[in-house]
Amino acid sequence: MAKILIIEDDDPFREMLAEMLDQVGHQVEMAANGILGMERFRSGEPDLVITDILMPEKDGIETIIEMKRERDSIKIIAMSGGRRAITPQFNLDSAALIGVQQTLTKPFTRQQLLQAIEDTLEGVAPASRR
Repeated sequence: MAKILIIEDDDPFREMLAEMLDQVGHQVEMAANGILGMERFRSGEPDLVITDILMPEKDGIETIIEMKRERDSIKIIAMSGGRRAITPQFNLDSAALIGVQQTLTKPFTRQQLLQAIEDTLEGVAPASRR
């Protein structure tokens, strides 16, 4: 199974994602924002990163750009639920433009998450999941 880094500022949601992935055998590390996510990215060398887009401290777009600069081959799934005037699709389209392999619009199902992970790890073409 894969070593996965989850970067998500919503504590209960992050814990739920980690538990789901742990149950299917993935090794999971977590971070509450992009700054902590970059620290764990550098020290843990994950196979895959799942990151929220809208976060305090350092958002997902900045984090993705920094990760790609350091390791262009890193596989990334971006997720967003959007806030106020910014739609989730705008955030996810922005992430796709900078090279994420998959996107997920919150809320998503367990099956959608697991399929996005499988597709990303196997190199299946990018797809937006709603």
